[in-house]
Amino acid sequence: MSTSRDDFAIAIRSALLQRGARQKFSLFFLICFSILIFFLDSFPSKFMDGLRATLNDAIYRVSSVSTSPIRFFSLASNKIKTHISIYNENELLRTEVEALRNKNFNLEFLTNENKKLQQIVESEISEVENIILAKVLLDKKSPFLKSIIVNKGSKSGVKKGMPVIEQSSLVGRVVETNFFSSRILLLNDLNSRIPVVIEGSDAQAILMGTGENFPILEYLPEFFEPKMDETVFTSGKDGIFPPGIPVGKVFQSENLVKVKLFSDSNQLSFINIILIKMEKERDF
Repeated sequence: MSTSRDDFAIAIRSALLQRGARQKFSLFFLICFSILIFFLDSFPSKFMDGLRATLNDAIYRVSSVSTSPIRFFSLASNKIKTHISIYNENELLRTEVEALRNKNFNLEFLTNENKKLQQIVESEISEVENIILAKVLLDKKSPFLKSIIVNKGSKSGVKKGMPVIEQSSLVGRVVETNFFSSRILLLNDLNSRIPVVIEGSDAQAILMGTGENFPILEYLPEFFEPKMDETVFTSGKDGIFPPGIPVGKVFQSENLVKVKLFSDSNQLSFINIILIKMEKERDF
């Protein structure tokens, strides 16, 4: 009988640790049954033994029901903690992957910049003494106006109208100078006009910016039809641009003769300004 009393004591302690309406009912039920068991303990008989065994089963089931919420919430709490831990680990890994991606991007960018600088240094035109290297500081492009700001100005001898090249190909011309910076009007700007000549012929034209990626050739000789992929060069007829600077290649689109420029205005990092002698600055 002492075993039953111990079981009752364990069940009562378990119920005392619970909170809520269901747990309070379990406690009341256990107290009532414990009083009944103590009372029946003084009347040993087979009937009482069977009744006692039945009551023990009932008490164990009630005790199990009363403790099941704790087991459930404990298990749920452990699962939540596990999910939170996995989430935090994933966030940490995501942050590390992003950091590595940024490092790779920066490395690739610096590698490309180094290649561009090396090509500029090794190009034939960079060996001319009247060429200065400038870095692009700002891109001031809009739907129709295309220009860039570079870190060389009048203190370096830059003047309005001077041609600008990249890797021996024409980029545009200087249209504004400050002490330590200049604005370069690009070839695809709506206001850009450059006299050019077509490869392998004396056919001359004006390269006109349209505000889009590809300038067009205007004022071509009558009945002259340029061929696809023919190279366009500066003609030098304006007395500003030296003749023979490569500009781009011819292609036709929508009945217009367009030029695919050799210089990509979206990828400019460094440019060269040709310090030609200017008799006087013009309004460009």
